[in-house]
Amino acid sequence: DAPAHSLIAGIVAGAIEGAATYPTELVKTKMQLQTTHQYSNPLACFRHTIQTQGPQGLYRGLPPMLLGNALKAGVRFLTYDTIKEQLRDPQGRLTMPRMMCAGMCAGVVEGGLVVAPTEALKTRLIHDHCMPKQKYSGAIDCLKEVLREGGLYRGVGPVMARQGANSCVRFAAYDSLKQIVVGYTGTQVTGVQAFALGMCAGVVTVYTTMPLDVVKTRMQGLSAAGAYRSSVHCAVSVVRQDGIWALWRGATPRLARLMFSGAIVFAVYEQVMKLLREK
Repeated sequence: DAPAHSLIAGIVAGAIEGAATYPTELVKTKMQLQTTHQYSNPLACFRHTIQTQGPQGLYRGLPPMLLGNALKAGVRFLTYDTIKEQLRDPQGRLTMPRMMCAGMCAGVVEGGLVVAPTEALKTRLIHDHCMPKQKYSGAIDCLKEVLREGGLYRGVGPVMARQGANSCVRFAAYDSLKQIVVGYTGTQVTGVQAFALGMCAGVVTVYTTMPLDVVKTRMQGLSAAGAYRSSVHCAVSVVRQDGIWALWRGATPRLARLMFSGAIVFAVYEQVMKLLREK
């Protein structure tokens, strides 16, 4: 497959997946940013958001997230497919460790190039909307302020670590399951099969990488600069204040998002790649 195909298919898949699953991302972020236990569970957070801000409140911070999601998926699939092809053995086979290596590299690249700045904006917009008096009038105003403060790449370390771990686990899980299905059926996966495999890969990804996601979100919050000296200090502070399980806070909405995001992004990617191959 041409590299351009991976990039195009990834961008389309990322945009569709981002728009479809954003409300769960917003709830997850709010759950992680709270320090007063305002929300007892994700459903309470969901209801409170609609009651106080209306349905449109569930899409606060969507523009930078949507743009970032499309770009990061394009970069992720382009990087993964490129590295994966270089790591195949002479017989064209790809082992699990090599899949994980390619996935980790793809995640680190997308994390540094795209995810860190777009999620810095998304997290600030969501955090700001939780405040009694809002600081930003919109995404552009938020971007200008963040650039003035030099905080666009704050938390880039945990972002790259999280994305590297996410892609390492997700791609390895998906491609391993895909190989089993293809070996059993003797044909390429269908859209429905890709959807199911992507969902399974999402479940595995959530519970193995959740602590990195919590630290990343805290490091990008409005009060992070004065509260945490480093990512390690942030993780230690979270555990000391709220216990070890606080590192998995927001897992339920993230599970909902990554299950369906994995399902959507892999299903759309496979279908777009199929269309591009036929042209």
